Amino acid sequence: MARQVQDRIARTGDAVTKADRSPVTVADLAIQVLVSHRLAERFPGDGLLAEEDTAAIDADSVLAAQVCELSRQAVPGLTADAMRRALGRGDHGGGAARHWVLDPVDGTKGFLRGEQFAVALALIDGGRLAAAALGCPRLLPADHSGQEGSIFSAEAGCGATERRLGSTADRPITVDAVTDPARAAFCESVEAAHAAHSVQAEIAARLGIHRPPVRIDSQCKYAVVARGEASIYLRLPRRTDYREKVWDHAAGALIIEEAEGRVTDLDGRPLDVSAGRYLARSHGIVATNGRLHEVVLAACREVLGVG
Repeated sequence: MARQVQDRIARTGDAVTKADRSPVTVADLAIQVLVSHRLAERFPGDGLLAEEDTAAIDADSVLAAQVCELSRQAVPGLTADAMRRALGRGDHGGGAARHWVLDPVDGTKGFLRGEQFAVALALIDGGRLAAAALGCPRLLPADHSGQEGSIFSAEAGCGATERRLGSTADRPITVDAVTDPARAAFCESVEAAHAAHSVQAEIAARLGIHRPPVRIDSQCKYAVVARGEASIYLRLPRRTDYREKVWDHAAGALIIEEAEGRVTDLDGRPLDVSAGRYLARSHGIVATNGRLHEVVLAACREVLGVG
């Protein structure tokens, strides 16, 4: 569904802008409708905390009709009222109670450029990450050959896997075995505003890293680290009071951890996903292959002047 819309946007430039000025497309909304609808069928007692709401379709009847039409490709006979209910039920407040967290199109700017994006879903139970699925429809295999697209998944305590689109086989994945920081590769956002490229370059220099960074959009960065193509991914705070949204990291964090890597905040604490829409108790994000984690944390603290 997302790839179909992405191809259409490439031809028409079809997109809208939300109140916070981030772009949103019919794909964000229709995917949230689809996932919400399926979760309500399968797990009717579970809440859903999702990025989108009904504001865009309430303000634009043409957009609402497009979302409904696209949703019906996956849910035949879906009514406009049912579509609106499915989209609107993503307003769970979060916390420790069992609920799902969804980012229907993570990396919207990459999506609009025709590049990398992810569909990210995680289950939080008892305040902890319990399961995750990360769809990366444009991600090539690690050897950059063959058909693009993978679904990464993980269950707490059970490891992480990758399934190529069009396949029925899940392949276990693990992070790389790099122990020398000079041999490591950074993975960072395409958008400089997201990644603080100059600060990360300073951290890389302190670690002795000379390899160029792997730059891609969305939680695909977590997938790239989880399957061993890069050793480090940092999400540094833009301001001292800035906190990340939970749906931007929950799925990817569990997949790296179950691939034998490590994800913490800048203080070395596991991400606290029990605080609602934001990672309010976590300051910044450091994701590594585990072996390099402490030395990367130390370099981050030195460059940022924290800790």
